[in-house]
Amino acid sequence: MTKPPTAAQRRIIEAADPATGRLTGSEAQLAGLVRHRLAFRHPRPPHAYFLTPTGHRVREGTESGPAAEAPGPPPAAAPAPSGLFAARTGTEPIPLSGAEGPARARDVRSAWEGLLEMRRMTNPDGARDRPCAWERTHLVQAAALALEAAGCPPGPDGYRVGETPQPEAVAVRVAAPEGLRACASALEAAGWQVSEHAERPPGARYLLASPRRGQRH
Repeated sequence: MTKPPTAAQRRIIEAADPATGRLTGSEAQLAGLVRHRLAFRHPRPPHAYFLTPTGHRVREGTESGPAAEAPGPPPAAAPAPSGLFAARTGTEPIPLSGAEGPARARDVRSAWEGLLEMRRMTNPDGARDRPCAWERTHLVQAAALALEAAGCPPGPDGYRVGETPQPEAVAVRVAAPEGLRACASALEAAGWQVSEHAERPPGARYLLASPRRGQRH
């Protein structure tokens, strides 16, 4: 079994930024947290270190150490190609046993905060209110994370995000009209351009969403 964090490591974890989970400490100390799967090193400059969801749980006192649960994903890589975390697109089997409740909400929150930090570090102007290049190459995951982070429910009674033939656009389908409006508001608040369309042949309506470019006026 992996040993629980040392006193020094706990001090670093407890001093992490409460919103983004960004860590400060010596390179050796931070590398030790990475080995314990309590932190990860951001792949882009300035290569800052952040708590993983497991690290967040240790910080909040709900886990005694990394051995208490399978390692969680890095926040900034939440929608990342690692596959450790995936925002709900609404097409997954329901229910997802053991994936509901406060732990899921905490992981989604960490993922979203990490994505906002990725925006800040990779958008040329440091904007957090506009999608970054990574989101433009992972449209379905990025849109799903924005919706889930905003509290929109996925699945048969909620949203379903899917690809479209159009470049840089995803389709969001929701059974109830009020749910469609809620998803549109959530995506717009997350920096996406949204328009409403009717299925062909005429039937249910859906959203076409794409990452916004440039600053709002």
